[in-house]
Amino acid sequence: MNITFLDSSTLTRGDIDFSSLEALGSLTCHEHTAPSEVVTRCLDSEVILTNKVILDAGLIQSLPALKLILVCATGVNVIDLKAAADRGIPVCNVAGYSTPSVAQHAAALLLSLSTKVHRLASEHEEWPRSPIFTRLTHSVTELAGKSCGIVGLGDIGSAFARIGEALGMKIQVLGREGSSNSNRPELPRLPAGEFFATSDVISLHCPLTDENEGLINSSTLAAMKPGALLLNVSRGPLVDEVALAEALRSGHLGGAGLDVLSAEPPPADHPLFAPDLADHNLIITPHTAWLSLESRQRLLSGVVQNLEGWLAGTPSNRVA
Repeated sequence: MNITFLDSSTLTRGDIDFSSLEALGSLTCHEHTAPSEVVTRCLDSEVILTNKVILDAGLIQSLPALKLILVCATGVNVIDLKAAADRGIPVCNVAGYSTPSVAQHAAALLLSLSTKVHRLASEHEEWPRSPIFTRLTHSVTELAGKSCGIVGLGDIGSAFARIGEALGMKIQVLGREGSSNSNRPELPRLPAGEFFATSDVISLHCPLTDENEGLINSSTLAAMKPGALLLNVSRGPLVDEVALAEALRSGHLGGAGLDVLSAEPPPADHPLFAPDLADHNLIITPHTAWLSLESRQRLLSGVVQNLEGWLAGTPSNRVA
């Protein structure tokens, strides 16, 4: 069986052992694959692994040997699921592998924004010039007693809620009509107006849908408490980035920590890369919340389990 991994560099930096995959077939790994290279590289492949390489209807129809698509991620928006279903090709993803790492990263962003560690650590040359034993240049905020608002109380949101509670924060959740989420039923579910107006920190942990795209926009930003902090380790399009830039510039928002943007990699002239925003408590990391070694090892294990299940006639984590 021929197995082709289209973008293996998204999973390994040379520190992941692929022998468990190699034991199941003839594995070919490509660090990167351009759209124009997919057909040539996969013409004889029964199984394709992809993280971010798009498999649209045209490509799926052009691969006669294809029998299984394994997505090395939770989100499957890179696959035309209808085209795969029309050909009877199962599509399997992996969920839950990155929960501890993403929650940890969100906490790191929150702690940096509130303590200004990122600013102070980069200005160490200023300390010898201080006339007193310390520097009071940047304000520091104590999180204990503050309200932490969570959008999306799934596994990651719940893990982050526990971290917030350990820091002494009061956790509240954005209520959504018709939601079947029953995690932490004791936590208050608030309507949007009250949620945005009373949260000192808002952290996004929800999947991207047509309904919540642009959830954070000029209106909801204006409704937030002055000085509030925004965290997004979920999906970039949840946030109107131009509106966010303006909320930071105006000083209404106290800071933002982002691990995702609407375009990845982003253009060099992205509105949040404007030089003046460096002084407005903005931290952007390049979609790295998930990529601890432990997380990537769990991801590979999930992919292998999906392939083993399919070979045994019982595909697991099938999304189409």
